[in-house]
Amino acid sequence: EKLDKKDLVMYIYAGKPSARYSASAGNQPRIQLNDKFANVSDIKPFILAERASKREELVPFLTTALKVDGQTNMGLVGDIKKELREVQALKINYTTRTGDATDNLK
Repeated sequence: EKLDKKDLVMYIYAGKPSARYSASAGNQPRIQLNDKFANVSDIKPFILAERASKREELVPFLTTALKVDGQTNMGLVGDIKKELREVQALKINYTTRTGDATDNLK
């Protein structure tokens, strides 16, 4: 399902930085909030700041889009989800890559 209002979406990316950023960000999986590298502890302030920047009637429609690289440790994903639960950001859209779901069974 396509998200209609992109301004109501907060993006969280998790995974290894691309080769272009490996010199500054390292080779370990990192979190990126919208367009900035961050730590797990930065998620709560990020969500609260995004909510504060929107009109009050739009806050219930805010969605968090979580895009995670296939090689990322599930522990990092669990930490992200824990932070989101603590600020009641429960509307999560999981972004995946396209392909045939049966490929996962091989």
